[in-house]
Amino acid sequence: MKALALVLAGGEGNRLGVLTDNRAKPAMPFAGVYRLIDFPMSNCLHSGLADVWIAQQYQPHSLNDHISNGRPWDLDKTYGGLRLLPPHQGGKEGGWHQGNADAIFRNRSFIAAADPDVLIVLSADHVYKLDYSSVVSHHLERGAAATLVTTKVPLEEASNFGTVEADGDGNVTDFEYKPDSPRFDLVTTEVFVFSTEKLLADLEDLAGEDEDEPLEDFGDELLSRMVSDGAVVEYRLDGYWRDLGQISSYWSAHMDLFSERPPLDLDDPDWPVLTLGAQRPPAHVHEKARNANSLLSPGCVVRGEIRCSVIGPGVVVEEGAVVNHSVVLDEVRISAGATVDHAIIDAGARIGERASVGTSSRASKVGDEDIAVVGGDCDVEAGATVGAGEQLPGSE
Repeated sequence: MKALALVLAGGEGNRLGVLTDNRAKPAMPFAGVYRLIDFPMSNCLHSGLADVWIAQQYQPHSLNDHISNGRPWDLDKTYGGLRLLPPHQGGKEGGWHQGNADAIFRNRSFIAAADPDVLIVLSADHVYKLDYSSVVSHHLERGAAATLVTTKVPLEEASNFGTVEADGDGNVTDFEYKPDSPRFDLVTTEVFVFSTEKLLADLEDLAGEDEDEPLEDFGDELLSRMVSDGAVVEYRLDGYWRDLGQISSYWSAHMDLFSERPPLDLDDPDWPVLTLGAQRPPAHVHEKARNANSLLSPGCVVRGEIRCSVIGPGVVVEEGAVVNHSVVLDEVRISAGATVDHAIIDAGARIGERASVGTSSRASKVGDEDIAVVGGDCDVEAGATVGAGEQLPGSE
C-alpha cells in the first residue's frame, strides 16, 4: 500500500487580518519557536510517511526558507521525500488554485503519475497531534472512498467548519459546509484520507459538469457527492485540536499553553514537534524583571514584567514595560513604560515608551474584538494608544 501526503499551504488566511499581509498562514509562528506547518509535517514524520508534497500559492517565499527542502522532518531525500507544488502556467492544468479541491485537480497528473493507493490531504494551519497511519488503516479496513477526521466543537462555533452527521458505526450520513445554522457539533478537522482513484474520478466528473466554473473547496460539492454515494466514514480525534484561522483562536491557542495542565504537550519525547531552529543564545531575564507563567524564546531580553504571555525570539522588553496575556512575535521591542495587554504584536514591531496596546479583558470568552493587533515592523509612537480590536497594518 502506497500513501502520499498532500499539505495544502496556499490559502491567504484573510481572517487573520494584518498578520497574513506578508506571510502565508501556515508560516505563522506558534509558541515562540514553531510555525503552524510544523504540526502536520511532524505528524507525517512520526506517522512514517516518506512522501510529502506541499501545495503553495499565497506568499510562498514566507514558507520556503522555513521548509528548507524538508530537512527538519527528514524529507530531504534523493528519491521521494518532499515536493513543492506551486501554481503554474501552461497546459489545461495551469492557473491559480481556486480552493483545495481545485488545487488537487490542477495537480492531478502529478498525483496520478505517483500512483498512490491513498491520498492524505492535510491543512497546514491547525495545531494537533495525530498518527495518520492509524487513519489510513481505518480507511482501508472500512473500504471507504473517503475518511474524514472529525472532532467535537461547541455548536455555536460549528458554522466555521464542515459539519458532519454520523451513525453509530461511523458512517457519515450527512455533511454541510460552513452552515449558517449548524445542526451538528461534529466537524471535520481538515484531515482527509481519500482512495486516490475514486477522488480523481469524482473531481474529473465535477469539473466536466461545468467547464466554465473552476472547482473550489471540498465542501462545496465533492464531499456531499461522496456522502451521497454512501462511501464516507469518520475517524474521531478525541485529543487537542485547534483551528488557528482567526485572531481570537490564534490568541486563545497560545493561552491554552498556560493552563495548569496544558492540553497540548510540546515537550513530548515520543512525539516531538520538529522545526527549523534558529541559532540564538538563551533568553536573558534581568534582575529587576518579573516573569509569571510565560514562555520565553531564545535570544529575548527581559527587564520588564511579563504575565501569561509568549515572547518570541529576539524580543526586548525594557524596564517598566508590562506584557500581559499577549503573543509577541520575534524581534519586537517594547519600550520602557509601555503596556501590552490582550494583544498580538507581529515581528519587528516597535512599541514606543508609555504606549498602550490593547485592554485587559474580563470576558469569559475572548473574541476578535477583544484583541489588539500590531502588524509587522510597525512603529507605535511614544504615548500612543491602540485599543482592543484595533489592527495597525505593518510596514510593507
